[in-house]
Amino acid sequence: MHMEFTFKNFEPSEHLKKYARRRLEKAGRFLGKSPALDMVVILTLDKHRHRAEVKLNGEGLNFSASEQSDDMYASIDLVTDKIESQVRKAAARSHERRRSHDANVDVYTYDIAEEDGAKVVNGSENYAPKPLHLDEAVLQLDQSGNDFLVFLHADNERINVLYRKRNGDFGLIDPLA
Repeated sequence: MHMEFTFKNFEPSEHLKKYARRRLEKAGRFLGKSPALDMVVILTLDKHRHRAEVKLNGEGLNFSASEQSDDMYASIDLVTDKIESQVRKAAARSHERRRSHDANVDVYTYDIAEEDGAKVVNGSENYAPKPLHLDEAVLQLDQSGNDFLVFLHADNERINVLYRKRNGDFGLIDPLA
């Protein structure tokens, strides 16, 4: 993350810049280590008002916050809390969107009988797999008596197939894509 500091109406202080950098880098941890993020920090002194403004841009994100108080360090703390809150909400929304996608699987059954050397699709079912952990899927397959179970793996959010082997053990198909 690239940070740019601007001081208005007072002399720039390395200690103040270091303090603001340390506090604001914490907000970036919710967005990852992307070098495409730019943060502009504007610190202003107007008579007895100490104002801190922060603008964070990059990768389709645009956050801004402004706070003022009687102390510049307090203003930096307040604006950091605001930006961190905005970033945390956006990260949670993004995570919810990724989790909320409905994974529907079309299950096709076909007859063994062949017509002109080709197998014929006899019918299909739509199935919405539930998010399960592996141990829950094993328990559900064991109780159902079926030979396989298609489920959405809760840990990696991918469609997996758990199947029963001939010797009674279980196998897992976990696609990499």
